[in-house]
Amino acid sequence: MIFDKFHEECGVAGVHGNREAANLVYLSLYSLQHRGQEGAGIAVTDRKHITYEKGMGLVADIFSQEKLDKLQGDIAIGHNRYSTTGVSALANTQPITVTINFGEISLAHNGNIVNADEIKAGLVARGAIFGSTSDSEVIVHLIAKCGKDNLTDAITDSLRKLKGAFSLLIMTNDKMIGVRDAMGMRPLVLGKLKNNGYILASETVALDLIEASFVREIEPGEMVIIDDDGIKSIFPFEKTTPKPCIFEHIYFARPDSYLFGRNVYEVRKKFGRWLANETPVEADVVIPVPDSGVVATLGYSEASGIPFEMGLMRNHYVGRTFIEPSQSIRHFGVKIKLNPVREVIEGKRVVVVDDSIVRGTTSRKIVKMLREAGAKEVHMRISSPPTAFPCFYGIDTPTRKELIASTHTIEETRKYITADSLGYLSLEGLLDCVGSTNYCHACFSGQYPTIYKNGE
Repeated sequence: MIFDKFHEECGVAGVHGNREAANLVYLSLYSLQHRGQEGAGIAVTDRKHITYEKGMGLVADIFSQEKLDKLQGDIAIGHNRYSTTGVSALANTQPITVTINFGEISLAHNGNIVNADEIKAGLVARGAIFGSTSDSEVIVHLIAKCGKDNLTDAITDSLRKLKGAFSLLIMTNDKMIGVRDAMGMRPLVLGKLKNNGYILASETVALDLIEASFVREIEPGEMVIIDDDGIKSIFPFEKTTPKPCIFEHIYFARPDSYLFGRNVYEVRKKFGRWLANETPVEADVVIPVPDSGVVATLGYSEASGIPFEMGLMRNHYVGRTFIEPSQSIRHFGVKIKLNPVREVIEGKRVVVVDDSIVRGTTSRKIVKMLREAGAKEVHMRISSPPTAFPCFYGIDTPTRKELIASTHTIEETRKYITADSLGYLSLEGLLDCVGSTNYCHACFSGQYPTIYKNGE
């Protein structure tokens, strides 16, 4: 791993009632590429049969115009994958398309089912045959075997058995269904297309690209059914306190998205302002770790009065599949993605702002890089609290023993990364910035909304 970051979950998008459905979903997935880069797929129905195309890699590399031309129909759903459960393989790429007792269905899932192994074992014992290692396939089998008379009841009965996080899109030959789990951990929004039809997507940036108007966020625990008669909304799950994922605001969502009732850009800027007030330091320049640290750094600069500069430049053309061919070049490390601007750094007291520290390896390399570029002092500031616990709800995090904050104090972490000082945004400050305590912050506090695993 070149960049020691949490990995994105997945992105979903679906269109109902437009002849350009597959093309619109393609563009939506393109705008949601930041949520997953391992694989992507699109399924479309012409009201008689579901056709799909999927592959490994980036959206633009998978879908040629020739492939998109074959995806004819006015209902389509799509998925960008980053594997949080199941290996990275074509078999695990979504949407999952099968024929069950209710006919053909396709399913795209963002999130993670923490009791998937337990459910899968029971299904296999009853004769179910799985074609992938993805936890999402468990949902399809539950729907097929639930014994209900109609699809809506089958979906709700199946989803009530799940523990964890899910934003789902399900497509049949005549409708599109969107569902958010009762805690609303993963985002899902509804938009109205300019000409005809509706769109459901993980983030509002998907709507912006195709010039759809934002209607609203799907509420926690809500199921929306979109067909030719319009939109029907039901709330089939037991009501509970919403717990949206705080890391969507910290890192995962694009800053130009509107999420959980707030603009991500403004929230991240507020993180930076609060961080500057909580962890002041005398310095000559403040720089971000691009790209995720940029907006928080702007806020830090505003609040502290320290000039903002782009002291690190990112190479955007290095893919996640970069292979280090020999031990002899591994010392390049983070330099493959980041390069310091010596003129900004040399002889300066530098504050460098990042969104999180995971293992600490990247931060250590960045500090070393800045010192080699002539920095007089290097002060690391993090626009979130120390991450001491893994996530089980759709983010690919290391085990607890691999998270440096679970085994090191802040001072011990500072010494490891060799910074002159290290400061984090407090949990209280973080929650004040988003204006609510009703967020899932288990990665910082260890307070898991669903008690299923012990975080070890």
